[in-house]
Amino acid sequence: MNILLAEDDLLLGELITHLLKQKGGYQVEWVTQGDDAYDYAAGSHYDLLILDWMLPGEEGVRVCSRLREEGYSGAIMMLTAKDALQDRIIGLDAGADDYLVKPFEVDELLARIRALNRRNYAPIQEQIVQIQNITVNLTNRTVSYGEEEILLTPREFQLLDLLVRNKGQVLSREIIYDRIWGYDSDAGIKTIDATVKLLRKKLHAHGQKDMIQSIRGVGYKLDI
Repeated sequence: MNILLAEDDLLLGELITHLLKQKGGYQVEWVTQGDDAYDYAAGSHYDLLILDWMLPGEEGVRVCSRLREEGYSGAIMMLTAKDALQDRIIGLDAGADDYLVKPFEVDELLARIRALNRRNYAPIQEQIVQIQNITVNLTNRTVSYGEEEILLTPREFQLLDLLVRNKGQVLSREIIYDRIWGYDSDAGIKTIDATVKLLRKKLHAHGQKDMIQSIRGVGYKLDI
């Protein structure tokens, strides 16, 4: 399950992200600005958006409303300290599927996520990206060269996925490390270079020798 969390409280955001990954086994991307939440949700597929109501920039409830107005069909949960009945009504009328009031127990959050995941939402449209002669299916999490599938480890696919979604842009090692391994990981930052090396080797075997470019002293980018 792929989750986008929008929470501007840094301690709470780190805690929720950690718990969703460790206890729920979910993939989580975390943003702290309402504008970023809208851009991420509009540009990528998530199984669930968890939106704090009071976000810097555009409020979470407005992000929810805009996405629904534009036909967004994924699950949305509002996470907020606003517990008045009228606030709940506003959040649900904006298009939220669920509404969880702070403070909350993590087991309740996980149970509500499982409940939302069981509901029937609109069919997911496959996201397929063609880079040179490689086909990357971001929905099914597969990579192929013609009819032949290129078998990647979960970390290798996460790395390729991140580069594909930001193709043409230079991603620093710090950004890559935070997005894939997370701030609380025991893995050293050199793990990035080792993973890139293994991913390149598999792509090179299919003639894709210059897809991932090293940017000296900074990080990597995907050549388009």
